[in-house]
Amino acid sequence: MTDRPWLSSYPPGVPADIDAGQYASLVALMEESFRKYADRTAYAFMGKDISFGETDRQSRAFAAYLQGLGLAKGDRVAVMMPNCPQYPVAVAAILRAGLILVNVNPLYTARELEHQLKDSGAKAIVIMENFATTLQQAIGHNSGLQVKHVVLAAMGDRLGLIKGAIVNYVLRNVKKMVPAYSLPGAVRFNDALSQGANRELKAPAIGPDDVAVLQYTGGTTGVSKGAVLLHRNVIANVLQSEAWNQPVMDRVPQGEQPTSVCALPLYHIFAFTVGMMLCMRTGGKLILIPNPRDLAATLKELSKHTIHSFPAVNTLFNGLANHPDFNTVDWSHLKISVGGGMAVQGAVAKLWLEKTGCPVCEGYGLSETSPSASCNPTTSKEYTGTIGVPLPSTYFKLLDDDGHEVPLGERGEIAIKGPQVMAGYWQRPDETAKVMTADGWFKTGDVGTVDERGFFKIVDRKKDMVLVSGFNVYPNEVEDVVATLDGVLECAVVGVPDEKTGEAVKLVIVKKNPELTEEQVKAFCRANLTGYKQPKVIEFRTEMPKTPVGKILRRELRDKK
Repeated sequence: MTDRPWLSSYPPGVPADIDAGQYASLVALMEESFRKYADRTAYAFMGKDISFGETDRQSRAFAAYLQGLGLAKGDRVAVMMPNCPQYPVAVAAILRAGLILVNVNPLYTARELEHQLKDSGAKAIVIMENFATTLQQAIGHNSGLQVKHVVLAAMGDRLGLIKGAIVNYVLRNVKKMVPAYSLPGAVRFNDALSQGANRELKAPAIGPDDVAVLQYTGGTTGVSKGAVLLHRNVIANVLQSEAWNQPVMDRVPQGEQPTSVCALPLYHIFAFTVGMMLCMRTGGKLILIPNPRDLAATLKELSKHTIHSFPAVNTLFNGLANHPDFNTVDWSHLKISVGGGMAVQGAVAKLWLEKTGCPVCEGYGLSETSPSASCNPTTSKEYTGTIGVPLPSTYFKLLDDDGHEVPLGERGEIAIKGPQVMAGYWQRPDETAKVMTADGWFKTGDVGTVDERGFFKIVDRKKDMVLVSGFNVYPNEVEDVVATLDGVLECAVVGVPDEKTGEAVKLVIVKKNPELTEEQVKAFCRANLTGYKQPKVIEFRTEMPKTPVGKILRRELRDKK
């Protein structure tokens, strides 16, 4: 659809296109904000406010420290932390030093971490001490890792001497949240800052086509691979999101700092771009929530702030809206609630609107699109059940299996073109060729329909991926892990509907050893798969349903609960 019928549905003031060329790099965007908003609060975390100016100074020092290690332009640095002030400092530092950021899920198992470090060729990692034992195991497994430098952060690092010491003591000794580890040669985050403060940062030349981020995803097929996001891809998406939110964010009273909640993890591209980078660009305050699963603590933190913007996934909206402490927060200033990562359920959207007066505006995107590709107009008064319309400078079309556009009203695979679309998968030209067309369209693997106004709706997925609370789970990855368990003859994974998480992982096993128990399988999965990939339902069968050529019929496994 190159004529863009959806432009007529744009709210007044939203441009058809954005100028992604106004910044040469994300560094230029960040440094403009550091200058412009130096005295403003950039991050609120556990009762402490951290200014843009402070973030500027710390990231400059950390960038100089990284350069002092001998890291050169284009080297990869992994970050494995929950939402905490060290995250944005590390990100700004990595980019300012001309390095490439590799976002890592802090809940990864050693096996998952090892794959990502090996695949990206990361030479350094910044990691919260809570997860240091995972890194120790990953390094122990594999001499092929290139990680030579480890920077260890602690939750209380940036909270001041006394409060920081108390927080660290409680986490380590009372809550026992820092398992024992041994990482000889690791440097403490605060020590790295001190060392870097005495060094000069040599600002490298960084252009729009330089790589900024490797964002790992299963893509539309199973093996986890890095979506290569260039500086211009992320800049474009920040500016697209800003333009899209403008009609409602303009309603924030003069003199009031726009404030957004960051309860989604920063390693997730949705929070990274639409939370952290967008707030950086607009001089907004970002409330960092380290553990959104603790709903009571999340609401307690939010009750201290005036909130204007809340990007989240369906499960978080649902959990908060049903929590007894929900009304301790003043929701009356909320201008925009963006739902992404997974489908927003109608009942949840209805409850959220009733309780806050602010509709959930559902959007759509992928790691490969930095992530936002479409969204409902922010001026919508109600939930539409669609993924909205393509953002400025973005084109969608629906393709049949032969790559031809389907007629209006018919289903087709959603293909996206725009300045936010990735450059390809890291060092995987074969995988890139499967999803990128010769003329630059990215094939998403999602099947959708579109109406005459240009509103798109997802109706199916081409692939067997399971979407758990906004996270992609690829059946073949889980199957590969479970197949290594003694006593398993065959296994298959499918997604089944789940009220809380949208979908859940169902694992079907044919036993080789009749003694194999459900508990043994669960324990094995806990040790080898991060939480959202672990099967919620385990079923034992005597045989798998198969096609005449021996392919497992996943559909039949789904149908029988």
